[in-house]
This record gives sequence, structure tokens and C-alpha cells, in this order.
Amino acid sequence: MRRLAFAFFAGALFVAGLVLGGMTQPRKVRAFLDITGRWDASLAFVMLGAVSVYALLYRRSLRRSEPWCGGHFTRPAQRGIDLTLLLGAALFGVGWGLVGLCPGPAVAALATGNGRVLVFVVAMLLGMWLVDRGRSRAASTSEQRY
Repeated sequence: MRRLAFAFFAGALFVAGLVLGGMTQPRKVRAFLDITGRWDASLAFVMLGAVSVYALLYRRSLRRSEPWCGGHFTRPAQRGIDLTLLLGAALFGVGWGLVGLCPGPAVAALATGNGRVLVFVVAMLLGMWLVDRGRSRAASTSEQRY
């Protein structure tokens, strides 16, 4: 129960930060990304705050043997930069720039009832499913070769 309550509190705090910071407003996000036009730098402060909190707490987590609510830490096994990472980052950036939403704020913005946000989230979930399916197929194909 403690774990579920902590997860709920963390999620609610995250959503509140996204809404208060303006990250759920595609127009504001696109204005932040438009550095040659009418640039709105306010989201830079939101990102600076988020990255600062993350950096501080991540450093503290490295000293712990397990998370506060049990379980175990999962950290990426692969630390290098490869083509998949670069293509994924580029696709994420293009999508963010065109639509003005990234996954977290998009899910939070579903509460607005905006049809465009719903279309984005459905497309995002479909894309995630397709990538997962492709990776599963690639893994099963490589297993069959050996």
C-alpha cells in the first residue's frame, strides 16, 4: 500500500509540475522551440528546475542499495551512443517540435479532452507497440539463426 501511495503522490506531483509549468500547452512548447521567432524562454526555467532536481536525486540514489519503496533499481546496461539512440532522439525531437507535446505532458493533457491530444497519444502508443513488436521479431529471428 505504501508503494502505491508513493507512486500516486509522485505521479500527481509530476502532473502538477507539467500543468503549472505549461508543458501541457502545445502552443507554449512550440513557442519555446521557436528560437528565431517569438521565443518564449519560460520553459527553460521549468526544464532547469526539473533537471536540477533529477540530478540531485539521481546522485543520492547511487548511494542507496534499493529504492525507498522496495524493489530494485534498474539502470541502463548500454551506455554508448548508437544509431538507434540517435534516430529515436531525432524522431522524438521532430515530433515534439511539430506537435508541441512529448509523452508525459501528452498523457497529462488527455484530461483536457482535446481531440488532437488523444490522436497524438493513440499514435504514440501505436508507435511504441510497433517498435516493441519489431524488436521482438528481430530477437526471435536472430535466435532462430543459431
